[in-house]
Amino acid sequence: MSTAASLPVLSACGVHVTFPGRRGRESARALDGVNLDVYPSEILALVGESGCGKTTLARTLLGLERPSAGDVRFAGVPLAYSPRSLRTYRRRVQLVLQDPMGALNPRHTVYEAVAEGLRIHGAEALGSFGDEATKVADALSRAGLRPPERFFPRYPHELSGGQRQRVVIAGALVLDPQVIVADEPVASLDASVRGEILKLLLGLRDDSGLSALVATHDLGLAWNVADRVAVMYLGRIVEAGPVETILRSPEHPYTRALLSVASTAGGNPPVILSGEAPDPSHVPAGCRFHPRCPALASGVAAAAGIAEACRSVDPGVLPGGRGAGVACHLYPPSS
Repeated sequence: MSTAASLPVLSACGVHVTFPGRRGRESARALDGVNLDVYPSEILALVGESGCGKTTLARTLLGLERPSAGDVRFAGVPLAYSPRSLRTYRRRVQLVLQDPMGALNPRHTVYEAVAEGLRIHGAEALGSFGDEATKVADALSRAGLRPPERFFPRYPHELSGGQRQRVVIAGALVLDPQVIVADEPVASLDASVRGEILKLLLGLRDDSGLSALVATHDLGLAWNVADRVAVMYLGRIVEAGPVETILRSPEHPYTRALLSVASTAGGNPPVILSGEAPDPSHVPAGCRFHPRCPALASGVAAAAGIAEACRSVDPGVLPGGRGAGVACHLYPPSS
């Protein structure tokens, strides 16, 4: 592996994002010490239930939210937040939203939707193509809309859901990004279309060397598309590693609970989590998952002699990198 391939293209390094409380409420710790690396030519799935911080992390990696502490790095260089720096950065890192109908202006044709980024970024975005129409056609073709010219004059309402999502992806590809950040990219699509979009993402990785961070609540999707998985709970990564390791042999009780309700669970009974959904303005002491943890509720933690630690000792922040890791007292770092 080359040195360039061994270095992450996009990183969150000790990232915290805190939103001030309203009407006297406590501040919300939306991200609470996140280390995450996306490497060249890989798809990393960021998995967790609603409210865990996935969307905030995606927005922070895109430069739409500024960290309260820590930094975002592209090719090892910390992100600057001047308008000029962000403009250059957003050619390299592009967003794909979950709702293509909401992402597309209903008054704009497919051609106008895809060409918008080129017009914003000017002549440097055209590269070797020379003219706008050729670049738009290439992006649509790479997104699987062929022949591309047939789609130029069409409007979003004239397209299927899958075609609209391909137009959104083409709008990202037209700028030749190195990374796509996709927030629930198939959540609004019919099951029959999801596989086509996931196959497209895999093809872009294999054919173009594109990297992708895919935020999703669905571990089944991660199984089908990801090289690595990072599991998020209440503003932190609690388990991470290669997809085969995480989904075949999950260690964190939260990962096990998510996996039990996924399509990959193989008919095992689902794990029902007790307690309330996570609240980033009230992060509990100790392990942030302990109020809902099946291992603590069932006595497994007590039998292992760690129940008090679960309630009072923070298991710590996972490092970034490609290796597997879990933030759980059942699996101390030295084991």
